[in-house]
Amino acid sequence: MRLRRRDDPILEILAGTGRQMADAALPTVAFVAVWLVAQALAWPEPILLGGLAAVVVAGVISVVRWRGGERPRAAAVGLLVAVVATLIALYTGRAEDFFLPRIIANAGSLAAWLVSIAIRWPLLGLVVSAALGRPRAWRNDPDLVRGYCRASWLWAAQYLVRIVVMLPLWATDHVVALGIAQVVLTWPLVLVCALGSWPLVRSVLPPGHPGPRHPVDGGFVPGEQGVDAEAPGPA
Repeated sequence: MRLRRRDDPILEILAGTGRQMADAALPTVAFVAVWLVAQALAWPEPILLGGLAAVVVAGVISVVRWRGGERPRAAAVGLLVAVVATLIALYTGRAEDFFLPRIIANAGSLAAWLVSIAIRWPLLGLVVSAALGRPRAWRNDPDLVRGYCRASWLWAAQYLVRIVVMLPLWATDHVVALGIAQVVLTWPLVLVCALGSWPLVRSVLPPGHPGPRHPVDGGFVPGEQGVDAEAPGPA
């Protein structure tokens, strides 16, 4: 049986992730822009004005995505984050605290990815297999488990980069720099992870392995799974 080749099946599955990350960055841009203008013009309550701008932008994005067919819960996450971030900044009176939920979320995500690798239930495997409609089949393929573990290190690294960059900026009250970092370190890093995941998974798969779409129970043995030996590569 000859399998149709996919240049990057994981990138195809994660194609929408970059857009979601871009959506998450837009409320931050709105907050920083309005906060800067309010500061420059000596308007009252610059944090409130910036927060309102972020909430409005997040609300518009949520409505657009929901009307576009996304689940209401997924579409509302960005709005909830913007509201919580605004409330925290208003409570403390520090504009930089608008970014605190993001920093905490990155720390939690880093911990979750590292734990998933340690217990050999890599989160990348869960995400990809769920998208393929086979949420547990990959667990019986030791080659895919190793591949997903290796690629998951890349995803864990993106959260570490954000923490290392943003935490010192938050501690030293650099609001504009935090906004720039939030944008620069969001979708570009996710794009790098999405592009790098399949090469890392493929690097540990034996030649001829059919790839994430066709997990092999017990592990792949060339010539025993009915895969054409002349197939150009993993599907």
